[in-house]
Amino acid sequence: MAQKRKVKVPQILPIGGGKGGIGKSFIAANLGVLIAKQGATVALIDLDLGASNLHTFIGEARCESGLNNFLNKKEARLEHVAIQSDVKNLHLVSSIGCTEEIANLFAAQKNKIINAIKRMPYDYVLLDLGAGTNFNTLDFFLTSDTGMFICTPEPTSIENAFKFIKAAYLRKAKRILKTSEFKPVYEDVKRKMGKTSKQSSRLIEAVIQFDAEKGALFQQRLSGFKFKFIINQFKKSADSMVGQKIEKVCNRHFYSDFECLGNISFDERVYDSILSREIFVSKYSYTISAIELNHIAKKIVMDHIDKTPQPLIQNEKF
Repeated sequence: MAQKRKVKVPQILPIGGGKGGIGKSFIAANLGVLIAKQGATVALIDLDLGASNLHTFIGEARCESGLNNFLNKKEARLEHVAIQSDVKNLHLVSSIGCTEEIANLFAAQKNKIINAIKRMPYDYVLLDLGAGTNFNTLDFFLTSDTGMFICTPEPTSIENAFKFIKAAYLRKAKRILKTSEFKPVYEDVKRKMGKTSKQSSRLIEAVIQFDAEKGALFQQRLSGFKFKFIINQFKKSADSMVGQKIEKVCNRHFYSDFECLGNISFDERVYDSILSREIFVSKYSYTISAIELNHIAKKIVMDHIDKTPQPLIQNEKF
């Protein structure tokens, strides 16, 4: 008779963005700390390959074991290379010991990491991604059905954020369209569109118009992917409604759902905490920025609690 075993399925939250210097690592580290302090087990994974520095934000001076030992098969499971931080329940997988070529992962290596992430025995797994829209970064961002991007209020940062959104959205759409369920329609539309099929908005709308039934199902699948975002380094001179405006524009032009989780105020003490290798939300817990981060961390946990429980995985034993 089949026996059911409840398996922990982590809530994976990839954190990306269109450019460097917007605070992805800072936010990933401090959200990880705050979620862990709520009693959940958390793994932080540094996937800013070739520019690893996540360990600095949680005060870890050395990371002897990490992603390199998983990729070179010294360790069979990704959690085996995770180090316990000084924060209870918080673990780190660093990529600092990897070779310079790590930024150019082979497809097999990338898939190995993604599959391992999905099996990690933690409540939350936060992925600190590199900047930009290369395929490895986008595929890590699409590991979960919910991805978070970071931007600052500056026009150039917002512009790069939209480029990131479009790239991730198109890659997600093409993934769906390449499944057996949609592939015949996708191939017909590509033949009709030619080179213009590379433009996400035109491709998606063409599929929807080509076959009403498949189009409706395609929209439903796209809506299953959620974009959440944070406006970082927010200054008083910035438009206080910039997050809501981005959310409104995106929800009007994309079939996926967008939610602004809030603003993180600019604070010069962030730099001080990095230099001293101390966790910002621990050292400066009284600051507005730390309070804003704590509010977002609580929202992430509450949203997860409100979701439908994960199904049981069956182990067949006869």
